Amino acid sequence: MSRQSREPVRIGVVGLGRFGRLHALTLAGLAEANLVGLVARRQSSLDALSGDLPGVTGWTSLAQAIAESNAEAWVVACTTSAHVTVTRTLLEAGKTVLLEKPVADSLPKAENLRPLVRPDSSNLMMGHILLFNSEFQQLRDEVAGRGPLSYINCVRHRPASIVADFPGENPLHAAMVHDLYCVQVLMDRVDPIHFTAQYHHTTDGAVDLALAQLKWQDGPVATFAASYLTPAGMPPRGIDRTEVFGDGWSAQIVPNPRPIEVWSERAEWPMALEIRATPSGATGMLAEELRCFCRVVRGVQTVPVGATFADAIQVQHWMERLEMCAD
Repeated sequence: MSRQSREPVRIGVVGLGRFGRLHALTLAGLAEANLVGLVARRQSSLDALSGDLPGVTGWTSLAQAIAESNAEAWVVACTTSAHVTVTRTLLEAGKTVLLEKPVADSLPKAENLRPLVRPDSSNLMMGHILLFNSEFQQLRDEVAGRGPLSYINCVRHRPASIVADFPGENPLHAAMVHDLYCVQVLMDRVDPIHFTAQYHHTTDGAVDLALAQLKWQDGPVATFAASYLTPAGMPPRGIDRTEVFGDGWSAQIVPNPRPIEVWSERAEWPMALEIRATPSGATGMLAEELRCFCRVVRGVQTVPVGATFADAIQVQHWMERLEMCAD
């Protein structure tokens, strides 16, 4: 292994919302990375993180950050509507990008990046933390070792409060998409031949439940349920479950919430997701995703199945097909 491949990757983060902040704190706890810059739309967002990340320079201008920082790679975790513009700027500057999904809010916009992405997607990796969840990784190994699947069932329920807090957010795009990516990996990128979907609407017309079914040429079927239905007394990040059935075997994972529960005046689930970023280090699926990204930047690993630009485009095709047939 060359000396360069062992050096920490100099990385910046664009976007300091909830997930961008998690990216920054996780990168700061990794030996494989050197967090060298932050970009946000507002100075107040940079100021709010300065106490946790002293010494990390921040900018409100991406162009200025590219010119003045020595970052060789960037994590793009800004709003979806800005994904293509920001990623295009970084790719044109010769940077390697980890882009939080979706690529864009429409397929035509996402396709605008294609001319800038290398054939192996080595300069653009999609953020897909569930690929690096320990339970899903074991499930993927079980599927690979035990033979073809007959049935996959994915459930992803989120708090009912989302309907009011984020008007217009569809659980098909915001929740089910994660399971579509996982099934894409379990089915080794094979396209389904049949798509069906249904919505349930609130009395105000908002979508609070999306159901979908996919069927493949050789028989496997996958069903999906994604909702904004869980009441306040359930885990704050809702619940996730995936079941698979093959010839003579079955498996199930329940990765959210994590098993630890705490009770005092009320029940709490302090680890809704397998993500921990503390001053002493970072562990969990986001840490493993970012470690993988560092290896991709250094050229010692290819972008994994489910995280290439082509994979992201394929899943956006699936979502558009499902949305077209939903009623």
